Amino acid sequence: MVSTEVFIDWFWASGITILGIIIGAFVAEFLLNKFIERIIRRLVPQGSGSKEAEEKRENTLIQVVGGTARVLLWIVVLLMVLSELGVAIGPLLAAAGVAGIAIGFGGQYLIRDLFSGFFILIENQYRIGDVVCFDQTCGTVEEISLRMTRLRDLDGVVHHIPHGEVKTVSNLSKQFSRVNLNIGVAYDANLEKVIEVVNTVGKELSEDEAWKQDIIQPPAFLRVDEFTDSSVVIKIVGDTQPGKQWGVAGELRKRLKIAFDKAKIEIPFPQRVIYQKK
Repeated sequence: MVSTEVFIDWFWASGITILGIIIGAFVAEFLLNKFIERIIRRLVPQGSGSKEAEEKRENTLIQVVGGTARVLLWIVVLLMVLSELGVAIGPLLAAAGVAGIAIGFGGQYLIRDLFSGFFILIENQYRIGDVVCFDQTCGTVEEISLRMTRLRDLDGVVHHIPHGEVKTVSNLSKQFSRVNLNIGVAYDANLEKVIEVVNTVGKELSEDEAWKQDIIQPPAFLRVDEFTDSSVVIKIVGDTQPGKQWGVAGELRKRLKIAFDKAKIEIPFPQRVIYQKK
């Protein structure tokens, strides 16, 4: 058994140092958390979303960066304590280096996912609720972690996509969205009349109480886009609130069909002319 005198001697020689290291670590952790929070809230660029959405993104970054910093801090504290206890930390560091290399080779894809996820959060590429496309996979963002994003598509299918696998991100609902319609009319239609009807329908839609909050710029005629075999194709564009373009486009199509019918403007279908040899 260790005598009281030996314990007292050890305590004054090393115990106080270890106690000081642990207390200092808690103080450092507290100051580090405050520092990380202040830096992230000041340096992270603000997006165009609501204050609540921006705060949620900042809190996510603070949690991720703070957690990593705390792990590193306590690893250093552990090594300092072991050194005070007389444990040779040189072999431990060497073993940790070899283990780190092995883990690095085995977990390189995981590390790639984590780094990609970190920059997605920093750059504010998308947030929960946005409609995005990852290469050929599209859907509404339901969850973002540091390693992957969870999407739900229009069929209700959930897609789990690791960040490191994504090459291209297309955000369909950031800042504003756009209605972009191509509609064909008959060659014998009066284009000036067509333009008037289209612009009138777009203006009435933007003034409707049920739709005006979703529309930024009323849908309107932009140009004659193409001559096809059976129709003259016109392009109609208008700006909407993020993610509202599909609903506005559907209502616009319905109103255009009704208005075209009233104005006797034909929306043609493909036709084929057959000549019979006499």
